[in-house]
Amino acid sequence: MQIRLILCGLAAAAMLVLAVADADAARRGGGFGSRGSRTYAPPPVTQTAPNTAAPINRSITQPQAPNAAATAGQVGAARGGFFNRPGFMGGLMGGLLGAGLFGLLFGSGLFGGLSGFAGFLGLLIQIVLVVIVARLLWSWWQRRNAPGYATAAGPSMRNAGPQDNNSHERQSMSQPAYGGGGAPMMGGGDTIEIGEADFNTFEQKLSEVQAAYSAEDIGKLRQLATPEVVSYFAEELTDNASRGVVNTVSDVKLLQGDLAEAWREGDKEYATVAMRYSSIDYTAERQSGNIVEGDKEPFERTEIWTFVRSRGGEWLLSAVQEA
Repeated sequence: MQIRLILCGLAAAAMLVLAVADADAARRGGGFGSRGSRTYAPPPVTQTAPNTAAPINRSITQPQAPNAAATAGQVGAARGGFFNRPGFMGGLMGGLLGAGLFGLLFGSGLFGGLSGFAGFLGLLIQIVLVVIVARLLWSWWQRRNAPGYATAAGPSMRNAGPQDNNSHERQSMSQPAYGGGGAPMMGGGDTIEIGEADFNTFEQKLSEVQAAYSAEDIGKLRQLATPEVVSYFAEELTDNASRGVVNTVSDVKLLQGDLAEAWREGDKEYATVAMRYSSIDYTAERQSGNIVEGDKEPFERTEIWTFVRSRGGEWLLSAVQEA
């Protein structure tokens, strides 16, 4: 009996570790903020960002409800909790539950449904432990090879590695050779024109947002971004403070940019632009100054930034997505 209890405890601990790992994986990467009615629609690809942008996974904007039948089907598929999870863990827990019920029906107890079930459970636990170790090693390798510290709440979500550094000639977003004028528009709203002054503002905001975040200046960030985006920035800065580290971003230089789409919804105007830029980005201990992530060498990244304004007002950063 004690051996069975120990095995059950180990299995529960293994499943808890996997759940935590899943939550951490969901927290990193993707995008954050709001793009109006197009929040959950991918922006058109551009020459600067030829690949589909990562979806926004943190937003106060609620997805538009589908038809009732589809909603009922999705709710039914999502309901059921841990035992209805797809994949390995769902199959494992379903098998364990079935075996336990089989044992109860035939009077051999919850863990006596199959001959040698304790040995079978031990094998499954070993498999789970191997999966845990493999996932931890993979996560460690990703963090070790990442160019800088970031989460979905950060001001700039890192690509898996630096991009091609052979071309450093700056190309302005206002150049007519670029732009999303010919790209299909997604979602609702009317198309609007974006001029050279707007592109200059987007370039300026890119540097100002990074500088304010690096200085941990929430007051300045409130002047540059929507309250929702500022809340994500503040959350990460709080996390950095609790860890005793500070994220420094400097030497931000726009290398290339173009317009993905621009539209109007009611009294709001939105513009989504792809920007490839270089910067120095590293995280260091507050007290000692020792670098814990990143380095002081410039590297490139490409991101999709969406700005919003009231008609005639100032552009504010409202969403950031990985490219």
